[in-house]
Amino acid sequence: MSSAAPTAPDAAPEQAFRLADQVNRRPRAVRLLAAVRRHRLDLLAALVCAVLAGWVTHGLWPDPAGRTLALNPEDQALYEWFLAVDARALLGDFGLLTDRLNAPDGVNLMANTTVIALGVVFAPVTLLLGAPVTFALLAAANLAGTAFAWYLLFHRTLRARRLAAALGGGLCGFGPGMISQTNSHLHMTAQWLVPVIVWLVARLLRASDPGPTTLDGTGRDRLPGPDRRRMLTSAAGLAAAVTAQVFIGEEVLFLAAVTLLVMAISYALADRELARRALPGFAGGLAVAAGLALLVLGYPLWFQFAGPQGVADGMFTPAYFSADLSSWWTISPLSVAGSDQSARLTTGPAEYNTFLGWPLLLVVAVCAIWAGRRRLVLACVVAGLVMGALSLGPEVVLGGTRTALPGPYALIGGLPVVDGALPMRFALALLPIIATLVVLAVDRALRGTGRARRLVPLAVGAALLPIFPTPLPTAARPAVPEFVSGGHWRQCVRPGGVLVPVPLPTPKEPWPMRWATAADAAFGLPEGFFIGPYGRGGTAAMGTFKQPTSALLADVARRGDQPAIGDEQRRQAARDAEFWGASCIALADDAPHVESLRATLEQLYGPATRIADAWIWRV
Repeated sequence: MSSAAPTAPDAAPEQAFRLADQVNRRPRAVRLLAAVRRHRLDLLAALVCAVLAGWVTHGLWPDPAGRTLALNPEDQALYEWFLAVDARALLGDFGLLTDRLNAPDGVNLMANTTVIALGVVFAPVTLLLGAPVTFALLAAANLAGTAFAWYLLFHRTLRARRLAAALGGGLCGFGPGMISQTNSHLHMTAQWLVPVIVWLVARLLRASDPGPTTLDGTGRDRLPGPDRRRMLTSAAGLAAAVTAQVFIGEEVLFLAAVTLLVMAISYALADRELARRALPGFAGGLAVAAGLALLVLGYPLWFQFAGPQGVADGMFTPAYFSADLSSWWTISPLSVAGSDQSARLTTGPAEYNTFLGWPLLLVVAVCAIWAGRRRLVLACVVAGLVMGALSLGPEVVLGGTRTALPGPYALIGGLPVVDGALPMRFALALLPIIATLVVLAVDRALRGTGRARRLVPLAVGAALLPIFPTPLPTAARPAVPEFVSGGHWRQCVRPGGVLVPVPLPTPKEPWPMRWATAADAAFGLPEGFFIGPYGRGGTAAMGTFKQPTSALLADVARRGDQPAIGDEQRRQAARDAEFWGASCIALADDAPHVESLRATLEQLYGPATRIADAWIWRV
């Protein structure tokens, strides 16, 4: 009897260990194939997101260096320069104050939307293939990544059916506001960390909730303690996600924080018992996350607001960047059912943030009612109304006409940090809010029976169809001069030196910044397109004031008239070149009124030297 086989309970652990060992010893390819089979539907969703993103941005391919976004090429030139400067971190040549623009003062990268984290991560691509390739990749990856991240949140956190999660994720990643912001605003479309932040906040809340009161063995009330380990890991993860988002796009983080704050307050008022149980631990977890984040962000944030070339205020006028009330029920010109005539309701093609269309607004209102009296629905509705109202700015505009009716934004305008966000961009928060309501309604329908099982998904699909995105318009861009692309600039400028292109770059015409981008920002430029403290009283401004010689050359480039040059102009030209720290001045063959500019420059600096397709003056 002593040698009898072990009983079933004793054999179970041994069999489990044996099975695990067999699984671990399976070939890696077999394990990978098994993982693919388990997640094949999620992988299919990711593939669909990637294909759709590629279709929207396909105009930039197959030659990103020869194509540009037709609706906002100025900002694309700026962001490609950002990516080139960020990539220099891989070469050990990077600082929060860069000397590669606005020589000699430089540019505060934290005060500008420089997508530092993305630029550093994609530095190998930039250095090998060029910043235009990185820009095109990020333009598509931000759309696909945001859509897929929200899909995962809806499916795995809300436990929604995949169809419902896919509809919600698609709206978050490819909604009208996201498509319009893809016109060069990489810092606004990189929202794939927002679902991660939302998940970590929800995880922290669940870990902070000790659960309902129970009775112990003596009959006394006992409150189970919170899950402190999960609280700590959630807080640490939240700190890491917030830190990364600051170096991608602070405005997105600000909008997410405001939205979550409004939703948290609404949820707490609807469930006061949960608030009473979880608030102490939840607040403590947030404090830990904030403390950990500030260990990394303390100096960069100080540098942004108080460091060299930093700005402490916003530079955009809230009244100008306010959403038109009528734009909410209008369809974006970048959607299949949109019209170019509706473009007059916003400030430009990169700000169709509120153009959701009346079909979607109507269906979402019905979904919110039909989804039931759930606390999450209430929180989404309140947050949507608040963020939508704030997008109207300090004064309500209807059909292009100011109504003199004050908007809710007037209550918070002027507060620190708030002015750094454009009012109309508050509407971008509506995409995930509306998507959540859609997901809840469609998921409820799919879990039920009867007509609603088909009617609700069909109604949502019909409402989304008019705002389905169209490919972004693109155009050919002029080639960078051979003087730069062929590396001939090194004959007159040492790496890190200053090259003065003629005419100099400005916020409205930043094209010479493409020279520096093509050279991986190996040389600096005077003036340029950036945010700096050159406004009245040191306030934020776009670009800087021109030096006299720069203004003179810009006038020649604009009108073609050759001015009279005397000794005073020559002395001023020498002083300006010394101020810039210039190594040489370059005039490419494709410059406007090139002959007039060349004659003017020769009177200022003497005879020119021909290098490749440019005339240069060593100063």
